[in-house]
Amino acid sequence: MGLLSLAIWVPIVFGVLLLVLGHDGNAPLVRRVAMVGALAGLLVTFPLMAGFVAGVGDMQFVEKAMWISRFSIHYHLGVDGISFWLVILTAFITVIVVMAGWEVITERVHQYMGAFLILSGLMIGVFTALDGMLFYVFFEATLIPMYLIIGIWGGPNKIYAAFKFFLYTLLGSLLMLVALIYLYNAAGGSFDLATWQAMPIGSKAQTLLFFAFFAAFAVKVPMWPVHTWLPDVHVEAPTGGSAVLAAIMLKLGAYGFLRFSLPIAPDASHEWAGLIIALSLVAVIYVGLVALVQTDMKKLVAYSSVAHMGFVTLGFFIFNDLGMSGAIVQMIAHGFVSAAMFLAIGVLYDRVHSRDIAAYGGVVNTMPKFAAFALLFSMANCGLPATAGFVGEWMVILGSVQANFWLGLAAATALILGAAYTLWMYKRVYLGPVGNAHVAELTDINGREMLIMVLLAAAVLAMGVYPKPMTDVINPSVSKLLAHVAQSKLN
Repeated sequence: MGLLSLAIWVPIVFGVLLLVLGHDGNAPLVRRVAMVGALAGLLVTFPLMAGFVAGVGDMQFVEKAMWISRFSIHYHLGVDGISFWLVILTAFITVIVVMAGWEVITERVHQYMGAFLILSGLMIGVFTALDGMLFYVFFEATLIPMYLIIGIWGGPNKIYAAFKFFLYTLLGSLLMLVALIYLYNAAGGSFDLATWQAMPIGSKAQTLLFFAFFAAFAVKVPMWPVHTWLPDVHVEAPTGGSAVLAAIMLKLGAYGFLRFSLPIAPDASHEWAGLIIALSLVAVIYVGLVALVQTDMKKLVAYSSVAHMGFVTLGFFIFNDLGMSGAIVQMIAHGFVSAAMFLAIGVLYDRVHSRDIAAYGGVVNTMPKFAAFALLFSMANCGLPATAGFVGEWMVILGSVQANFWLGLAAATALILGAAYTLWMYKRVYLGPVGNAHVAELTDINGREMLIMVLLAAAVLAMGVYPKPMTDVINPSVSKLLAHVAQSKLN
């Protein structure tokens, strides 16, 4: 068993252990075991970071073994510059989420912690799978723990939100399954991604494959107009669920474009790039305007996520190094920033039990330490230089200008809109005189919450100040992918 297998199965084993042995009577022990599992999953990624060769675009830490011989399905794993930081991000956010639910979750603690640990392993499986069917199994399996997290620990309309989440994402994935079966037959009975990416495919087949993958991945990102499930799910999901959904699960769809749509159907990707760019700009501009009028903090940040993920798909389909590398950096940055935003909202919700902006006002007077962290995360969400939120967006804007000046100008409006809705929310919630008796009774963050805020703030600032270690890993794999996409595969 290699390092990637350990990164996948260590959290899953701990999660299953909690489900089997845990119960509400031993909640303190369950929390400690969950933290050990999350930390073990993170520690396993340290040798990956130490051993990864930054200047190489090929797959590293490759593992391959026969899984189902009758259909030539392999347990085939590997990681390159595109997926490397997503694995690290997943392991890191899992530790944060376990800490965030430490005191807040009091019922079915073993099931809550177990679901998150299992989900963590499954998402790392998606990012490392090099076999089409293995990818599909991991991709679909992530729905189950997240569905339970929303449906059991969510808000008043949790069942509606959970069903909406499940149906939207499952229906799109069914078309992807059809595409995988087609490619399996076309490749002579192989699910190997490298084989699929190398073989010639006709123009019509490429178009059909492109839209089959688009149906699965666009819903997951989510792109406009199939984004409507996201705000409902975020509003109802528990704080940890919202953090993982925004930080990692949305990236599964974006990652799918890089592993399937672009390399397997490059000609169709070029042909339909205009459509993807148009939908991405609608997400950046229109959804940003929608965020401006929200009265619920979680819903505002949910729409903000749609707008920021619009940058990601835009960067993919302008087909230059700066845009695509920037889009991947934006994926990582959004993981840190969106998790921080949702966890900050969770801190307030745990105390006041309201997400309405109008229920607050003047929080800085009673929670000055927390307000300082919230300001940093808000600035990062705006794309302030020296924060993680700036780097990826700036690279995508520069890449867009290289492709077309007006395209870059349209994309840059996101910085203005992002500042408008984020700072407007911060002003109403945190600044001014104390808004009401509930705010007057607030107490500042405790040691556990402080540690969570410090870890996220460190990640946001480190990535904003010195992103070079990240881009050095990403760039070779992006260059290799773009060189492949530039070659026609029409037979």
